[in-house]
Amino acid sequence: MTKAYITTALFATKIHRNRPAFPYRIMSNKFALSDAKRYAGKQFNVIAGFSEKMPSETEKSTSAPSGKLADARVDERDQDESDDIALPSHIAGSGTLDRLVDTARDYARAAASDNTLKAYAKDWAHFTRWCRMKGAEPLPPSPEMIGLYLADLASGSGPSPALSVSTIDRRLSGLAWNYAQRGFTLDRKNRHIATVLSGIKRKHARPPVQKAAILAEDIRAMVATLPYDLRGLRDRAILLLGYAGGLRRSEIVSLDVHKDDTADGGGWIEIMEKGALLTLNAKTGWREVEIGRGSSEQTCPVQALEQWLHFAKIDFGPVFVRTSRDGKRATETRLNDKHVARLIKRTVLDAGIRSELPEKDRLALFSGHSLRAGLASSAEVDERYVQKQLGHASAEMTRRYQRRRDRFRVNLTKAAGL
Repeated sequence: MTKAYITTALFATKIHRNRPAFPYRIMSNKFALSDAKRYAGKQFNVIAGFSEKMPSETEKSTSAPSGKLADARVDERDQDESDDIALPSHIAGSGTLDRLVDTARDYARAAASDNTLKAYAKDWAHFTRWCRMKGAEPLPPSPEMIGLYLADLASGSGPSPALSVSTIDRRLSGLAWNYAQRGFTLDRKNRHIATVLSGIKRKHARPPVQKAAILAEDIRAMVATLPYDLRGLRDRAILLLGYAGGLRRSEIVSLDVHKDDTADGGGWIEIMEKGALLTLNAKTGWREVEIGRGSSEQTCPVQALEQWLHFAKIDFGPVFVRTSRDGKRATETRLNDKHVARLIKRTVLDAGIRSELPEKDRLALFSGHSLRAGLASSAEVDERYVQKQLGHASAEMTRRYQRRRDRFRVNLTKAAGL
């Protein structure tokens, strides 16, 4: 067939003309060994391969003898992922497609958050390692093999402990995503997968373990443990803003001072006379969060934010950044969301919250989610306002966050006359 065609592949190694048969088998070990490295500074490649003539079935089947095919596999594994994208001679250098390749690569990176991509890479690395141990190939997808993999995760065979149902479900989502990037479709409804997963859920499902809520008296005690140096001002603003806004830890650290200050920003702030307005690009889409000024200067989230920005001399870029080693100067490096989790655990211990429990249990009991659960549990207002502040699509999700609400406020037993 003489019609020109274009083959485009995202998140793959470079594709050459007249490639051997079964190309994905050639790349299978490459993906298995290299995915974890992509997040250490390497970037995804967007590849556009062109040909003037579609290879025939005969050409495909005779493109490489078995010995050369084995050599090709080694070459593909050893090939560096950061190779430049090769365009045909009659197009390369024009600049038009070069720019589109860069644009497509940027859009592809933005399709999911960094944390999600890291989790998917770990899922794929674990699965391919498991396949090698079992003498199986991860590509193309085999529903039977994936069903066995899920059963192994649930049973906890060997030194690895059994995983929770939610973790297994997320692993399966990670595999589906990784297969899609490699040009395959993983049918999760296939009976070898769906039936095994259904049995796992029926046998091993447990109620979700909820983190403890940080209540109003807790947050006051926590911020009281912080000093009034630059780091203390920053951490105080993080805790109070996260609590009053019911923010996720990723939302806190993704804030910029203005709109479009940085490429990796997830929202911005506007400080007004009556409070602060946060515009967030959250999991549920863009939303606005209003944070009013508090009744006490020591616990007012807006004043804490103003003090941090003033003394840190921040008027552009990320709101919450690292400080210099001596703690006297703010840098330009955005904080990682793990800082919020560590901050919560540290101040919970320092404030003596739930001191009747061993330290290990107290550390496990509180996390970044505790701030969101605390607002939902402490705010004595109409549930609809709490739902809006947290950005929940349903009231039922908001109720899951309410740890201290009166579950029997509406007594249907008495209302029914019993």
